[in-house]
Amino acid sequence: MRIIFFMALTYGVCAVTGCINHPKAVTSPAQLNTQEDKSSPLADKNMSPEDRAQHLVGQLSLPQKIQLVTGVGFSLETGGSSLVPGAAGATYAVPQLGIPSIVLADGPAGVRINPKRANDPRSYYATAFPVATVLASTWNTGLVEEVGTAMGNEAKAYGVDILLGPGMNIQMNPLGGRNYEYFSEDPLVTGKMAAAIVRGVQSRGVGATVKHFVANNLETNRLVLNAEIDERALREIYLKGFEIAVRESKPWAVMSSYNKLNGTYTSQNKSLLIDILRDEWGFDGMIMTDWFSGDDSGAQMTAGNDLLMPGVDRNREEIRQALQDGSLSEADIDRNLVNILGVVFRSLKASNYEFDNNPDLQANAGFARQAATEGVVLLKNTNKTLPIPGRSKVAVFGITSYDVISGGTGSGDVNEAYTVSLVQALESQQFVLNADLKKQYETYLQKEKAKRPPRKNFFDPHPSIPEMKISAQAARRWAKSADIAIFTLGRNSGEFNDRKIAGDFDLTPVEHKTINIISKAFHRAGKKVVALLNIGNVIETASWKDKVDAIVVPWQGGQEAGNAMADVLSGAVNPSGKLPVTFPNRYADVPSAKNFPGRVLSETILDNPYVPQFPRGMESEMRYLDSVFVGYRYYDSFKKDVSYPFGCGQSYTQFTLSDLMVTMEDNSQGRIDLKVTNTGSVAGKEVVQLYVTAPQSGRLQKPKHELKAFQKTRLLAANESQDVHLNLSAESLASFDDKLHQWVVEPGEYMIRATNCSRNPGVSSKISVGNEQTTSPSLTPLPPSQSILSPYIQSSN
Repeated sequence: MRIIFFMALTYGVCAVTGCINHPKAVTSPAQLNTQEDKSSPLADKNMSPEDRAQHLVGQLSLPQKIQLVTGVGFSLETGGSSLVPGAAGATYAVPQLGIPSIVLADGPAGVRINPKRANDPRSYYATAFPVATVLASTWNTGLVEEVGTAMGNEAKAYGVDILLGPGMNIQMNPLGGRNYEYFSEDPLVTGKMAAAIVRGVQSRGVGATVKHFVANNLETNRLVLNAEIDERALREIYLKGFEIAVRESKPWAVMSSYNKLNGTYTSQNKSLLIDILRDEWGFDGMIMTDWFSGDDSGAQMTAGNDLLMPGVDRNREEIRQALQDGSLSEADIDRNLVNILGVVFRSLKASNYEFDNNPDLQANAGFARQAATEGVVLLKNTNKTLPIPGRSKVAVFGITSYDVISGGTGSGDVNEAYTVSLVQALESQQFVLNADLKKQYETYLQKEKAKRPPRKNFFDPHPSIPEMKISAQAARRWAKSADIAIFTLGRNSGEFNDRKIAGDFDLTPVEHKTINIISKAFHRAGKKVVALLNIGNVIETASWKDKVDAIVVPWQGGQEAGNAMADVLSGAVNPSGKLPVTFPNRYADVPSAKNFPGRVLSETILDNPYVPQFPRGMESEMRYLDSVFVGYRYYDSFKKDVSYPFGCGQSYTQFTLSDLMVTMEDNSQGRIDLKVTNTGSVAGKEVVQLYVTAPQSGRLQKPKHELKAFQKTRLLAANESQDVHLNLSAESLASFDDKLHQWVVEPGEYMIRATNCSRNPGVSSKISVGNEQTTSPSLTPLPPSQSILSPYIQSSN
């Protein structure tokens, strides 16, 4: 089941206006995709992209420059590119100077373009890869890089130059509407996974875009939301993943976020975009806005936001006005142009690559299935309920067993050719399904879909279908004829709206009743019950998990989701996924629960200067009072019981970790060696997670432990071992001192623990640091505009 979520503020403009007007300027729409003039002296392929960009800027007129720092606009019919219909945007071409137009397309789970084109019998479907949370659940950066390579191949085949992904904001609250697009509550997992995707995509000559920089962690009023975050939390949690990705994978592009940060729009924040991103981290690519973001195009230019997307007349007029009043210099525009053109000249378009619109969708589906399967997390498996023996008789409950949710909504959506449901996959693997039960669900889904009102436009979402009610009498009848029951719970979310607690994070009354009825009927018959969670975000499990025998989290596995579920249920693949997020006992336990999704400061609905038809929302503020205590850093530090801890996941076999050796050289660089052994009877993979517990006696209060490295083993046969090597640097031990604006390693004893789950003891060793060390110079200060006093830091002093 794929749903296009409400996207008016991003792409819905033309539903009212027909299209965002393409301005009269240097190039006409017909010229946008014209190849560069090979006779231009600046078309010399022997020059580096950066040198070509530097030489070219002086040849451009001011009107040409103003166009090149803004996109070409957006049309409802073709998207933002006439070359690739459905792509999100494109840059301007100046053919006479050898500047081609490059195409930008969503997104994080695959190439999002129109599957059909006017007067064209061909199809242009793309592969729906597993969502980011699934990829993070693999803890396998090598596999994730292969997924990125497949994405890059597909983008290349369709003529897309820049992929607008990966998304890498922090899952700081389970109600975040776009959490499915993001990897984890932990910045290390986030950064490493994003870097892997970027390396894969860019290995094919296609640029990747890490987004949304920074703190776009909720959707409610996101265009006018002010995120108030203390400097230490910014450095250790919200900026850290981006830093890892930028340093380790060198993305071609970074997308700034919609929100304000401590009073200033991120797209208008020089400290973020130049001082930190470029000067501190060495980013040398292009910075673009999110679509229609900010409120001052001149300020965006001055701050170093190179490209304004999708580009409207208002952007260009504001730039001209800023030049006239002196708040913007032409030198700033030239600087931004060099960054844009440097990326343009890296692109395949600049080398006249001829794309063929013929990606290997079959091969890419194989990568999607492999990643979806390896991202399945087994949370519970009482008395070896799983795997299910072949040819078993299975009673399959839950509407998303029949109509799977392959991914979230909005710009992270993909137009795929097919989606495999759980029941389709089970039947293909020779399981015997209850025909009467299957018929009832199929009939129910058909009737419920027929009740839906017509969609107003392509971005208007369908309402979710409520779960079908099951009678106790019918459940007893099905329990007699089946060997086992499977009940799938489904959830979806996407752009513009955050989730709710009732009926979304929490189960609905019908879902609770269904679990009770199925469990009672099947347990009385001596049969077992398996729960599958086809979700993009964390849900409540504590109140009902004891009523089922096994719980499996396949998340939203893309177009091969059903096959991934069946592969694990059947035992064809031994589950090896681990949670990249924590499942709390209840929503009230989440450290940001009391202030998410922010406080409305004024109920006046603000106009949008770039899309007048669609208001921005109400001015709001989200105060990040949990500071550095996000996710497991909070639950474990404050001894909060959780339903399922971060980093955990079961297997059909067992592993032991042993022979830990920690070697440090002058407290600056360390090496961690240990052995992982499969002590069970089934081949499987294990994830080694390295946590560091810092001394609590210093001036900086620290979480109980923090993840500092991880590695997934190869497939280990029964009784086979693998030596694992992890690196640990002084930077890994450091905390950010917001008074010194430096990373500091405080003196004392540090415990190094290797384990397979954040709350498992594993094997450990200790190292001592004699004197305080700084691992960085004094960095760009980012003081909050208001004093942020975290109650969690205060309560533990």
